[in-house]
Amino acid sequence: MLCMLLTLLQFFATKFLVLALHLEAGSFPKPLSAREEIETFAALRAGDRSAREKIIRHNLRLVAHVAKKYYAQPGDQEDLISIGTIGLMKAVDTFDTTRKARFATYASRCIENAILTPANAGRRIGTISTALGVVLVLFRVYREGGPVDLILR
Repeated sequence: MLCMLLTLLQFFATKFLVLALHLEAGSFPKPLSAREEIETFAALRAGDRSAREKIIRHNLRLVAHVAKKYYAQPGDQEDLISIGTIGLMKAVDTFDTTRKARFATYASRCIENAILTPANAGRRIGTISTALGVVLVLFRVYREGGPVDLILR
């Protein structure tokens, strides 16, 4: 129950953060430099909660960039950015600063995974139901003695 409440809170916070950033500046903030990134993660590991928000805020451009690859309809963009931002939050929490990779490299994979996981689940369900429907139609035509080979062409 608490986990679901936290997820819901993150979702609304994400929506608010994206809206506030668009209204405030008209665009996303610039990414952090390598030095700023190291300093901000050090502050985060020391317990500074505002450092987490700063990292998320300065990487929203990355979320929008990754989400842009996956939306097909205009309404999809906001949903994918919200889902991608949750992936970004997970990336901030799990990033290992001792490795030599930049945060954006790690975060882009987390964002893509967050976006693709629900998309793939939905696609599989749709593909299975569509394929099953085609098979059932072909079987019914075959059983009734119809020209199945004409349908398959």
